[in-house]
Amino acid sequence: MERYWSKVVVVTGAASGIGEATARRFSREGAMVVLADRDAATLQRVAADLPEDRTRVQVVDIAKSADAEGMIAAAIDAFARLDVLVNNAGVHLAADPVDIDDDQWRRVMGVNLDGVFHGCRAAIPHLEKTRGSIVNTASVSGLGGDWGSSAYNAAKGGVVNLTRALALDLGRRGIRVNSVCPSLTRTAMAADATADAELVARFEQRIALGRICEPHEVAAVIAFLASDDASFVTGINMPVDGGVSASNGQPA
Repeated sequence: MERYWSKVVVVTGAASGIGEATARRFSREGAMVVLADRDAATLQRVAADLPEDRTRVQVVDIAKSADAEGMIAAAIDAFARLDVLVNNAGVHLAADPVDIDDDQWRRVMGVNLDGVFHGCRAAIPHLEKTRGSIVNTASVSGLGGDWGSSAYNAAKGGVVNLTRALALDLGRRGIRVNSVCPSLTRTAMAADATADAELVARFEQRIALGRICEPHEVAAVIAFLASDDASFVTGINMPVDGGVSASNGQPA
């Protein structure tokens, strides 16, 4: 498919995991892609596999609004337009609430929630010109609570409702805004969890499909939501969770 031929896509958190899979998916579908992340070396590794003339790399700390503005400006400078913004960068913190210090709280909020707003705010004037689309990576952890993840839950819950609010504010400007809400996915951020066979087995007991998610499966949904195939879809937070949210929580 070449749904994105001549389209310009910015993906944050593109150095690994869901972001990397998403950047690769858009590139395969013909897009010009700006890969954004804090890790320059890993970004270059991903970019090396993509068409040189349709790929750019931008090192950013998305928690800083100036970096977000620079990221969007770089996309416009390189390709003269913007069609899709994927706000995917994220960090996780597993801790008891009383053990979370101010810096940890602000970092989780800064990357996971502030970063989404920073990217959107910088991109809106350009997406309005192309009647473009925003897709945020939220989480099932934004749809319900987890044990030991209060900061992450708060940030992702913010992304869920920010997605709804932006869809309302931007719809009449021709910009659609949606999010994906993955469950446990095999990424670097979740490496400790996915390396624990006993924990994975417990997750699989709660997942209707009986396995954890792979990054390319989330990327496929992101590519759908950003495409003209979803032209009348906005303001949704789509679970990509193998059926976790289909359950009321009672055991099998």
